[in-house]
Amino acid sequence: MIWTPRVTVAAVIEQHGRFLLVEEETEKGLGLNQPAGHLDEHESLLEGVARETLEETGYDFRPEALVGVYLWHAPEKELTYLRFAFSGTVLGHDPTRPLDTGIVRALWLTPEEIAGEARRHRSPLVQRCIDDYRSARRYSLELLTRLA
Repeated sequence: MIWTPRVTVAAVIEQHGRFLLVEEETEKGLGLNQPAGHLDEHESLLEGVARETLEETGYDFRPEALVGVYLWHAPEKELTYLRFAFSGTVLGHDPTRPLDTGIVRALWLTPEEIAGEARRHRSPLVQRCIDDYRSARRYSLELLTRLA
């Protein structure tokens, strides 16, 4: 069997000192995560993060920078995730849009509120992406190349 990491995309979105997170059902109860999910076949990383953000929050997101690339092994699942986290701009919001299955709600939290809920984070990637964003880590989207 060939080992393959699960490729995921995540949006790190800040407005007025608050970050957009989702409260979602997990095997451990309600958890917090960035709008994030698995990359679909034939989808670019930028298309994937925009789609996941819309599906999980109802917010239309335009990625503008890469915050980081993270490799994390989830020991309880024996899975490895390769996460591409992006920052960018919210272009609009449809509050009537149904959210993905398992998503309870989208919410805007301060960095202090996020840190205070660490036990509910879906993974250590949640806080790390916030910390990297707040440390002004931004990389040009020109780093990403998609070949047809």
